[in-house]
Amino acid sequence: MDLKAAIRDFPDFPSPGIIFRDITSVLASSEHFGFAVGQMEKLLLDVDFDVIIAPESRGFIFSAPIAISRQKGLVLARKKGKLPGETVEKKYFLEYGMDSIEIHKSDIKAGQKLVIVDDLLATGGTCRGICDIVEELGAKVVKSVFLIELEGLGGRELLEEKCAVEAVLKY
Repeated sequence: MDLKAAIRDFPDFPSPGIIFRDITSVLASSEHFGFAVGQMEKLLLDVDFDVIIAPESRGFIFSAPIAISRQKGLVLARKKGKLPGETVEKKYFLEYGMDSIEIHKSDIKAGQKLVIVDDLLATGGTCRGICDIVEELGAKVVKSVFLIELEGLGGRELLEEKCAVEAVLKY
């Protein structure tokens, strides 16, 4: 199945010079969506891990079916102020400024091995922040898996300092 053909390109969105890779058409087709999740899960077949961590918000979509299939827990990494309990926060750089990510402190146990599952790897700031939080809590991200990697933005290089990186599609 040709997933790239199902992904729509929107030039100059959200700003001039950017090509937005829209996955909503993949999600709208059960065949494409199931195939995409299956391809992402294949990248985890030989990986020993305890928990999947999902970055807000599209990471939730792809992580949940894989967590169920692999019988693993699912930890949410949310934008600041979205989690009610005690959290650990990490600020990170984006191509246009700063942001932060939080994880419930109680959701990650020392010694656990985690994988990140998300839709897109661009600059890698969000996932690098997640890796830093996980390490601060005494655990380790062993791999990160993406549906799409935007090459040339430095995300892979930033994450490979912390864990293995794989993507189903590369642009």
